[in-house]
Order: sequence, then structure tokens, then C-alpha cells
Amino acid sequence: MSELIFRGGTVVTLTDDHTVTAGDVAVVDGVIAQVGGTYTPQTHDYQIVDAAGCIVMPGLVQAHVHTCQTLARGEADDLELLDWLEKVVWPYEGALDGPAMSASARLAMAELLLGGTTAILDMGSVHHTDEVFAAAEASGIRATIGKAMMDAPDPKIPPGLRETTAASLAEADRLADRWHGAADGRLRYGYAPRFVLSCTDELLVEVGRRARARGLVVHTHASENKGEIAAVEARYGKRNLLALHDLGLSGPHVCVAHCVHVSDAEIALLAERGTHVLHCPSSNLKLASGIASVPELLDRGVSVALGADGAPCNNNLDGFLELRLAAILHKPRSGPRALPAPAAVRLATRAGAAALGLADTIGQLAVGKRGDIIAVDTTGPHVTPSANPWSALAYACRSSDVRHVAVDGRLVVNDRKLLTMELPEVTRSARLHAQRIFDRL
Repeated sequence: MSELIFRGGTVVTLTDDHTVTAGDVAVVDGVIAQVGGTYTPQTHDYQIVDAAGCIVMPGLVQAHVHTCQTLARGEADDLELLDWLEKVVWPYEGALDGPAMSASARLAMAELLLGGTTAILDMGSVHHTDEVFAAAEASGIRATIGKAMMDAPDPKIPPGLRETTAASLAEADRLADRWHGAADGRLRYGYAPRFVLSCTDELLVEVGRRARARGLVVHTHASENKGEIAAVEARYGKRNLLALHDLGLSGPHVCVAHCVHVSDAEIALLAERGTHVLHCPSSNLKLASGIASVPELLDRGVSVALGADGAPCNNNLDGFLELRLAAILHKPRSGPRALPAPAAVRLATRAGAAALGLADTIGQLAVGKRGDIIAVDTTGPHVTPSANPWSALAYACRSSDVRHVAVDGRLVVNDRKLLTMELPEVTRSARLHAQRIFDRL
């Protein structure tokens, strides 16, 4: 039996009653055993981390990231979505080989963990998804990962990303067989058709059928950009989310990134079906896509989680930055109480856990949940004084304030030091592979 104790912090539990308490959070064999008070270790196999001056809370959950894109940070600035894809991102992804994919994923996961993100829903590229899973396994992050599926006969798609319907489905099934449930359940598979325009109807229908049969998440994009929406309407004669629903892709196992431009009928469908929206405020601003109507979505009962998207459209994977943006971005239009601090923090934790299908497992600090926990230092001048922990988390804290991180009760960041990877080697490898890939392009 192993024990990990976060000692002496202000504990924000994210339980239904918004409990904030003081004291210890103890994890025994990966499971939370005590929240608050003083915990007395039961064995000699225990570790205590100092959380004095910290908010102890569930790890952030980012429900939409592309760890495969990290080496393209700074290479696709000042473009709108379709140009961004066709001119930079798709050629970059098509040029990736196994070593470069590994370097990209490892760099992303180092940044995510150091910034307090303990769980992700990740869309890879068409190839080399095993390398992404291997990086996640080594890093210690909790990850649901899927290969991007792109079988549409579109001449804009580079040769390195083209695939047949049969090959795409076979590779997705192989990856699910190999990785779903690996690392004691920390790694899971999710089908990831990129978006309607890059997929055939046959593939989308079959993804819906297989995901339902296997109990797996579906992760896709929709309604991000007006040009994309017009192209979807030209193909189907209907809006994006309605087309996905007719193809069998809606429901509580389906996660749709962006949903910036959605009709009233689409909002009603999202709420009725329990489909999750993945809000990416930095990405939507930088690509000039727009601002999703998150307060209206929440008011209608739609589940909304957060994600940083990818380094070429953000340009970082900072969960606290996305949390702050989500908390303040909607106030000018919808009023100062549009998304209060506790509701915003919930988007970054519990709502993300629900999108990943892990609401019963992570996203709260409660006895019986898995030990995905972070300690966020509130002693810096930009947070002081921090009498209201909800305000500190939503409006003041930064990823650099994260002091300790545990996933499944295993400490992966201790006093701001990454324990699972050698950070200098990770960054050195990323720079070398990025230069090699872009020199080739």
C-alpha cells in the first residue's frame, strides 16, 4: 500500500456543494482516502508534499488538444481556419515521422503536466498514433487519444494524410485493441474523425456504430468557422451538427470541439442528446473564428468543457489561461454574472471529466475518486491576497503557479520539477525535430 499526502492546503473539492476546507488530501493506492483534517499515514510507504500556501484541487481536464501539433508552434500564425489547415497544419502533419511525432507529444505532455493538466482528450494525426500513446504512458498523464480519420478524396489533403475508409477504420480498431485500458486504465481510445469535410459518410456512420458497440468516445470538430459551415451546408443542405446527428454522431459519448456558430435548433439538439461541446477560447480568437455562446449553451443545459486546442493556433497548452478566458470572455455580451468563478472552474475540471466519460472517476476531490490532484501556489504577488479561492483560480492563477501534480496517486511534478521525463532532453529533441520537419517542408 502506498500513500501520498498533500499537506496543509486550502482544499477546493469541486463537489456539488462547492465545499472548501482546510487540511490534507490523502491518496492510498491511487484512490482518495481522506479530504480535509489531518491524515495519519498507515504504513511506512508514504510521501508527504507541502501544500502550505496552495489551493489543492482536482487536476485540470483539457477536453480538446492536439499533442501531435506542438512542433508547429509559431509556424501558422495569422491565418483563418481553412487556410491554416491547408497551408501549414496538414502539410506539417503529413511530414511527421515516428520520432518527430514522439518528440511533439512528449513536449506537449511536459507542458500540460507542469501546468496542472492531468487528463486530456487528444486528437492525433492520421499516422504514428502509437508514438502518442507511448509518450502518454511514459509521462504519467491520463489520456484518451484517437488517430485523426481523413478518408475524403480531397485534393487539398496532402499525400501523407490520405487514407482509405477501410484502412482508417482498421487502424483505429487496432489502436483501440492495443491501448484502450492500458496503464491500469489511465490510457483510453476514442474514435477521432477530423471533421465532416475530411471524412466520407461511410466512415462517419461506421465510426458511430463502432463507438456505440465498444463504448468508446467520439472526438471531432464542428461549426468552428463560417467558411467550413458553408461548405458543410453545400454538401448536406443542413447545418453541421444536424448532419453529424443524422450520421449517428450525437449523444453523451460524442465530444465536438468549438461549436462557435450554432443555430437554435443545433443548441436544442446538443441539449437533448447530451453531446459535449469543447470550448477553446484562445484558438477561436486567434483563428478569428469567433466566440462560442457558452452562457447560452449552459443555460440550455448543454455540457461544455475546455481545451487549449493545439500549439499552432494558441500558441500554448495553458489550462489556466483557457480557464481565465472562459471566465471573462462572455461578460461584455452576457453580463458580469454570465459565468461566475465557480462555474468557470467547473468547466475546467468536472465538465472535462464528464466529456471524457470519467465523471465517476476524476474531476472532484472526494473519497473513492482517483488521485488526480494539483497544488496551486497562491503566495505570488499576482495572487496575493487570495481570500477567495474561486476568484484566485478563475481570474489570477497561472500555469506557472502549479507546485505539485499527481495522477492516479503518483506524483509526476514535485515542487515544479517534472519527475517522469528529463525536461532538457524533451525540449532539445523537440527543437531538433521541428527544424528537421520544417526544413523538409
